[in-house]
Parts: sequence; C-alpha cells; structure tokens
Amino acid sequence: MAHRWTNDLTPADVTPRGAFLNRRQIIAGTAGLGAIALAGPAAAQDPLEPNTLEEITHYNNFYEFGTGKTDPAENADAMVIDPWSIKVDGLVDNPGDFSLAELTDGLTIEERIYRFRCVEAWSMVVPWQGFELADLLAKVGVQDGARYVAFETVVQPENMPGVRNRVIDFPYVEGLRLDEAMHPLTIMATGLYGAPLPKQSGAPLRVVVPWKYGFKSIKSIVRISLVAEQPPTTWNMLNAREYGFYSNVNPTVDHPRWSQATERRIGGGLFSSRQDTRMFNGYDEVARLYDGMDLTKDY
Repeated sequence: MAHRWTNDLTPADVTPRGAFLNRRQIIAGTAGLGAIALAGPAAAQDPLEPNTLEEITHYNNFYEFGTGKTDPAENADAMVIDPWSIKVDGLVDNPGDFSLAELTDGLTIEERIYRFRCVEAWSMVVPWQGFELADLLAKVGVQDGARYVAFETVVQPENMPGVRNRVIDFPYVEGLRLDEAMHPLTIMATGLYGAPLPKQSGAPLRVVVPWKYGFKSIKSIVRISLVAEQPPTTWNMLNAREYGFYSNVNPTVDHPRWSQATERRIGGGLFSSRQDTRMFNGYDEVARLYDGMDLTKDY
C-alpha cells in the first residue's frame, strides 16, 4: 500500500460511549474535539461530535427492511447473522466461502470516526470499528486482471419485509474501483461504539467509504468479487441519471431533484441548521484518485 490512514490519538482520547449517549453531560465545544480529530486533519474544521447511538441506529436506510427511516430498527431483529458466510470469488488467489471469523482472522480492528453524508442531503458523524478493506484484499490475493471490487448484500425473504414486498430489485449490489477499495480510508466496519454492528446498521460486516454518498457503503455483505469490468450497482441500475457509479460527495453536482450544496445534520442540536457540504465529504486526500476525470460527468 502507498500509505495508511494515521492519527496521533489513542483510544484514551475518545469521549466515553456514555457521554456520547447523553450529550447534555458534554461541555459544549470541548468534549467532541478530540474525537473529531480522530477522523483526520480535515475533520478538525468541523465543530461536531459523533452522533448518538440512538440517532445512528434509528435513522438510516436499509430497504430490505422497508423504506422508512425507522423501519430497519423496527424490523431487522429477525435477520439471522450467526452463522454468517462470505463468498470471495473472481480474480483472487484464494477464493472460497469463509466464515466471518475466518475472513477477519489476523486483521487489525481500529476505531474510525468518520463523517457520513447521505445522498438525501442529511449527514451524521459515526464512530465505527473495523479494518481496512485493503488488508482483506491482500489476504485473499488480488490478481493482476482485477480492476473493480463488487459486493452483494444478504437476502433473507422470510426475515426481510422489504424483500418480500419487492421494494427494489434484490440482492442489493455495489462496487468500487480497485484503487478506491484499496485506499486507507475505505474500511470494512464490524462495530459501533466498541460493540458489534447492530443488525439495522449492516451487521455483521459492511463497507464504509466516507467520501462517497452513504448508499455506496453496502451493508450485511455475503459476497465479495474481484472483477475486470465495472460491476452493476443497484441504484445506478434503477436510475443512472440520478445515481452514478462513483457517487462521490460533490456539492457542485446536484441531484436532479435537489441541491447537494448543503446538508442537514441529524441530531445536530445547536448545529442543526443546514451546513455547507464539502467536496469528497471533506476527505481531500482522495482527490488524487480522480486526477484527469471530469467529476461532473463521472459522478
């Protein structure tokens, strides 16, 4: 890898989970600063603290459980996540069907506090635990012909009312260009606030790509494929005009039905008014991945 994501803080610098869950006990303007710095230099410009566990787990999209923001929290408990198997195939040296423990064995879990920007123009700051996707790809061995990584979400019709109602076509599929997948900011999340991922948040394993709109961070993954050609992705197939393959956060490229120049912070308290959206969600270090591209066309 060219470089890894780094920070100069330790777990002792992170605001305790209990304090996150009761913001009124946090001294305004001080408690959130160390935690936000953990997200990298660009994040330090934001006077924000991570969202509460309640906000993160009760306001999200997971159409397998319904289209409402609270549907996942209300319906996801029925999803079976143990045992869990992930198929790794395509242009890899070590294909196979792996248990979660087998796939993650030997990989380093660390905390990443990232900004999260939804294509619907709302945002959060989320404290994930996980490992770099690049480390998993190195473990399975990427072959020379691979150019993209494709992902697939679990389908359990008996446990997922959205699947039974055919809200969209399932399984949900997503993909990244290989260099995006290998970037140190791209992680496979396994937890929130030091605990395993809740089911409604994509348990037991999801991608997190903090400079892209949230629907690129596919949940509850059961298949990872290394491929030579750009893979199909769910929202791009549904409406390519509105949802490009790249879907980088870009305040200068509006969604056809709303502006992307600003965003509404969920649970923002004093900061609940709309704020300016930053290019690549503030993660300027990824700009080099798109040198020479016209991001108004390759959106």
